[in-house]
Amino acid sequence: MDGLILVQKPKGFTSHDIVSLIRKTLNEKKVGHFGTLDPSATGLLLVAVGKATRLFPFYLRSDKTYEGRIRLGFATDTYDSEGNPVSEESKNYPDKKTLIDHMKRFMGEIAQVPPPYSAKKYKGQPLYKLVRRREEFKLKSNKVFVRFFKLKEYSPPHIFFEIKCSSGTYIRSIAHDLGQNLNCGAHLDQLVRTAIGEFHIRKSHTIEKIKELASSGQTKKFLEPMETLLPEFPKIVVDDRTATLVQNGSEFIPDSIPDTLFSEEKASSRGEKKQAIFRIFDSQGKLLAFATFRSEGNSLHPFVVFDSITSP
Repeated sequence: MDGLILVQKPKGFTSHDIVSLIRKTLNEKKVGHFGTLDPSATGLLLVAVGKATRLFPFYLRSDKTYEGRIRLGFATDTYDSEGNPVSEESKNYPDKKTLIDHMKRFMGEIAQVPPPYSAKKYKGQPLYKLVRRREEFKLKSNKVFVRFFKLKEYSPPHIFFEIKCSSGTYIRSIAHDLGQNLNCGAHLDQLVRTAIGEFHIRKSHTIEKIKELASSGQTKKFLEPMETLLPEFPKIVVDDRTATLVQNGSEFIPDSIPDTLFSEEKASSRGEKKQAIFRIFDSQGKLLAFATFRSEGNSLHPFVVFDSITSP
């Protein structure tokens, strides 16, 4: 079984818990998730099964969209409602215009420090373990990108928002930093992930529904097949002879790519343009590999190969 499952993660479960449940439900050993959700958060979790686990590098770069609620008035040590307050409660809430102005400052590229209670590693150790052992450490900020940070409703002390951001962005840190900037403190009170790349929570399934469908042999109703994934990469169909080359990881010259693409790639210089990636299929419609273009010889080089002929 190979493909992606769009899981609707409930509150109180870790991402690893969901992977374990899917592994047991489907009796599959190769299962992994693409993008951790905190136990207190709910929403969309992409779970890969079989060969789809090899697609992690592609989905790692996907933007994430969330809806949630921030509670103004005090900060917590975990930056969310699970933690302990670290300040006295303030009721000096901003007016709506001031709030929106401050929210705009978090859009675009920003420098962000991860929450101290997180799985982010420092010298090989998860931060939450260092905090619990009361070990001192100093974190460096990371650059992340926020495409939008919208106010949906303001009912002090609660801010209802929607945000779309790059992978690696901590919404808890945004909530905490917003509170610091407003001089009243804040923490993340509720969070739902609604989208990852092209996938939306509307197409997700609960664990209970996945179990029900799997037990009746209806896996096609919740499994996104390999052949439908990453449609942003152009599709190339090759003949049987070329398919053998692809499965051996050998470079090949396809017949179906327009010459204009090759000329455009040749004109690009030193990584100024994104490297072209293609999905390679055989004549029966099976996904064989992902390949990159090489200007030397107008060839394609398979860099992720499924069912390699040369593999043991």
